[in-house]
Amino acid sequence: MTDPKDSLQKIKDKALADYARHISPMKVRTLTQAGVNLIEDKREGTSVWDITGKKYIDCMTGAGIMNVGRRNPDIINALKQALDRLDIGVFLFMSKQKADLARKISEITPGNLSCTVFGVGGGEAVDTAIKLARGYSMKPEIIYTDKAYHGHTGFALSAIGRDSFREPFEPLMPRFKKVPYNDAKAIEGAITDDTAAVILETIQGEGGINVPSDDYLPKVRRICDEHDVLLILDEIQTGMGRTGKMFACEHWGVTPDIMTIAKSLGGGIYPISATVYREELQDFFIPHPFVHLSTFGGADLGCVVALATIEYIQKNNLLENATKMGDRFRNGFNRILASFPDLLLEVRQKGLMMGLQYSNGSIGPRMTKKFAERGVLAVYTGNDPSVCRLMPSLVITPEEVDFVLNALDDSMKELSEEGGIGKND
Repeated sequence: MTDPKDSLQKIKDKALADYARHISPMKVRTLTQAGVNLIEDKREGTSVWDITGKKYIDCMTGAGIMNVGRRNPDIINALKQALDRLDIGVFLFMSKQKADLARKISEITPGNLSCTVFGVGGGEAVDTAIKLARGYSMKPEIIYTDKAYHGHTGFALSAIGRDSFREPFEPLMPRFKKVPYNDAKAIEGAITDDTAAVILETIQGEGGINVPSDDYLPKVRRICDEHDVLLILDEIQTGMGRTGKMFACEHWGVTPDIMTIAKSLGGGIYPISATVYREELQDFFIPHPFVHLSTFGGADLGCVVALATIEYIQKNNLLENATKMGDRFRNGFNRILASFPDLLLEVRQKGLMMGLQYSNGSIGPRMTKKFAERGVLAVYTGNDPSVCRLMPSLVITPEEVDFVLNALDDSMKELSEEGGIGKND
C-alpha cells in the first residue's frame, strides 16, 4: 500500500519542479537551501501548512499581509456575500463601496488625512504618492533614505535604498536624493528650492526593523513645515495595527501630508492599497481628475474586504493584542539575549514588528533553517542577512508566542553547540 506521505511528497516535488522550470529556478534553490521550500496548502489563524502536512507558525506573513490572520473567516464571509451581487467594478465610475472605504480610512488615519486614491499594491501606492507630491508642488526633487524599501515599480524603485534592486534598471527616475535614515539634520541639509517631498518608512522593515529615535519623526515634520516640503510616510508594513497603533506614526504624534497603506488593508484575501492625503492636496486632482488611473485599484470587492478587515481589527482589539503579545515576546527576547550574547546582539521592536540582530550575516540563513525545522517561518531581511524579521499575525496567542520563543531558544542552543561563530565570522 502506498504511504499517503509519499504521495504528498511527490506532489510537492512536482510543484517545486514546475515552479523552477516555469517561474524561478533560483528562488526554489535559495528557499530549499534555507529550509523554507514549503508549498503552501492549508492556512488558518497564525499558521500555514506545507502540502505534506507540516504545520508552521507564520512569522513572515508577507511582511505584514496577514495582520488579521490567514483565511480569517469573517473576512472570507464578507467577500462571499459581496460576490453574490458585486464584481470588481470600474475604476472610473463611482460606487458606494469606494466611498464607504474612503470615509472609513479618513476616520482611522491620524490628523487631517481625509482624501484617498486607491490602488492594488504598495508600490503603486508609493508611485501615486510621489506623483501627487510632484504634481501638487510643481517641484521635481524627492529625498529618501538609505536602506529604504518602497516597492519595485517606477517611482517607488527610484526611492529604494538598496543598490542591487536599482542597478539592473538604471537610469531610474531623476532627481531622487538619498540620505541616512534617522538623521534629521541630513534631511534638512539635502533640501533645496526644488524639493517636493521627503519619503520615509515610519519604521524601516526590509532595512532591518530600524526603529527611529523618539525625536526623529517630530524633527522631520518640523523641517518639512519650515521648508514647505511635503512629508510622505510609508505605512505599508507598519500600518493596520502592526505596532500596537493603527498606524506607527501615532507613536510619535506625527501626521504626514501623504500616507501609503497596503498589505493588510486587504485582510490577506484581496489586494488593495490606498494613498491617503490631506484635503489641500486635492487642488492638484481638481483640474486633473483622470491624470492617475488604476484599472483594478479600489475594486468594489476589495473595498468590502478592506472595510471588513478594519472592522475586525477594531472589534477584536487587535491593537491591544499586538501590544500585549509584543511585550510577551520582549520578555522572552530579554532572557535569550542574556543567554546568548555572542549570537544575539540586539532586539529592535515596536509591538509585533520585531527584528533580531544576530552577531554576523552567516547566522541569518542558518537560523532560518533551524526555525523551520521547529515549525516556525522566520527569515532574514533582504538588506541584511544578520537581521531576522518577525511579523506574526496580530491574532497570535500567548501559547503561540511561547512556541516561537522556545523555537528561538532551542535554535540558539543548537547553534551555540555547533561553535565556530563569532562576531566577525
